[in-house]
Amino acid sequence: MTDEIWKRQEVESPCVKLCVVHPEARLCVGCYRSIDEISAWSRMSAEARRAVMADLPARASLLTKRRGGRGARLQQG
Repeated sequence: MTDEIWKRQEVESPCVKLCVVHPEARLCVGCYRSIDEISAWSRMSAEARRAVMADLPARASLLTKRRGGRGARLQQG
């Protein structure tokens, strides 16, 4: 018996099982999708999934920006 019958021709989920939503960006810090995209993923067309996947790399920078921390506070004072 072969596993070929169980393989599906669809865009894989970008989920990395690090499911935490960034409070300001409202994106998952693991896969960079929005809550709406995550909940709709199983119902999305392949084209819609590919569009989301293409946009994810650009979203990474939204979560890596530092808010300042101690260094920013010292510069203000």
